[in-house]
Amino acid sequence: MDLKLFGAAISQISEERGIPKEKVIETIEQALASAYKKDYGKKGQLLKAKLDLDTGEVKFWQVKLVVDEKMIYSEEELEELKTAGRPEVSESREEEGQEKKIRFNPERHLMLPEAKKLKKGAKSGEELEFPLETQSASSFGRIAAQTAKQVVLQKIKETEKETIFSEFQAKEGEAISGIVQRIEGRNVFLNIGKTLGIMPREEQVPGEFYRSGQRLKVYLLKTESTPRGPVIFLSRSHPKLISRLFELEVPEIASGQVQIKLIAREAGSRSKIAVFSNDERIDPIGAAVGQRGTRVMTVISELGGEKIDIINWSDNPQDFIANALSPAKVLEVKIEEKNTALAIVPEDQLSLAIGKDGQNVRLAAKLTGWKIDVRGEGSPAGAAAAPEPTEKKKTKGIEERKPRSAKKKTIKKEKTKNKVNNVKL
Repeated sequence: MDLKLFGAAISQISEERGIPKEKVIETIEQALASAYKKDYGKKGQLLKAKLDLDTGEVKFWQVKLVVDEKMIYSEEELEELKTAGRPEVSESREEEGQEKKIRFNPERHLMLPEAKKLKKGAKSGEELEFPLETQSASSFGRIAAQTAKQVVLQKIKETEKETIFSEFQAKEGEAISGIVQRIEGRNVFLNIGKTLGIMPREEQVPGEFYRSGQRLKVYLLKTESTPRGPVIFLSRSHPKLISRLFELEVPEIASGQVQIKLIAREAGSRSKIAVFSNDERIDPIGAAVGQRGTRVMTVISELGGEKIDIINWSDNPQDFIANALSPAKVLEVKIEEKNTALAIVPEDQLSLAIGKDGQNVRLAAKLTGWKIDVRGEGSPAGAAAAPEPTEKKKTKGIEERKPRSAKKKTIKKEKTKNKVNNVKL
């Protein structure tokens, strides 16, 4: 065997599949153990192989588990299980049930008294290794070689899936780049490097359209492990996507000098973020906006033109609510019962404070966690009296308006008079 060529092949597999070199070698050792068992082993044996890349030599061991009487089923217990129609008892101890008994197999298990003869201080649950006769890889038959090949392919696929799952699980909660690969129904699949991520309909931005080949910044929502491999869920509508984009564009936020305290978002339309800085020399809003708005405009462009309001965070509820209603100017904020606040604004700022379809005050309420009632400055006693003049005006209009039946009677009288006049003429 050409060891240099063999080592180069291992390095190539490691780089192409993104698998650590040690894992590839471990996979080859498992394949060699399977091939050895196929030609020279016995049923039920647990074998272990060790490959030396420097010399090409392979050593084999048989592994046995040390057990005591409490850990195995007796003959009477096995008969009872067969009579009860229970499924076949396992030969190995499962991780989930360490107290679960096993069926003794001399090829896999070794009783504690015998183990103590071979090794002083042996304990139940310990594994002992017994060297086997060394065999060269060329001595294996065709079936054993085919078995080894299948083991290598299967183990590499499994290791690759585990590596991808671990890698993206560590990236949960981060913003990553992806390219739209395909669109199936309401789901969008993005190429995020080593695998595909899925963006469900509920995680997409309303009104945003996607096309194949389009590059997007997405929020890695969660990673799930399935029999078919890891499934990575992505999002474009998650509020934390905004904070991650600002971290990429604003060094002060990435370093922690400026903090994004809270975010309220209506994806695709408008968002409000509250920023704060412990350093008095740093203006948190100015840092987030950037010179001539370059930083915030980059984030807005990445979000497809979504408007972003940046406000100062405050631990004072009145100041925070006043800031949250920006860009409207607030004259006064009154804190009322049941987590409700009354915001007084100038009459010409009332529509701005409420926003289109109530969006501004709705986002402010979501950001602050307070129920906000916005009223104009001219309303006496806040807002309660505001609807009353409108109701009176409507009532007055109804009273002045003549009923339709009265109008019909007037028209009939006029027609009658005209007929009488015509007869007289």
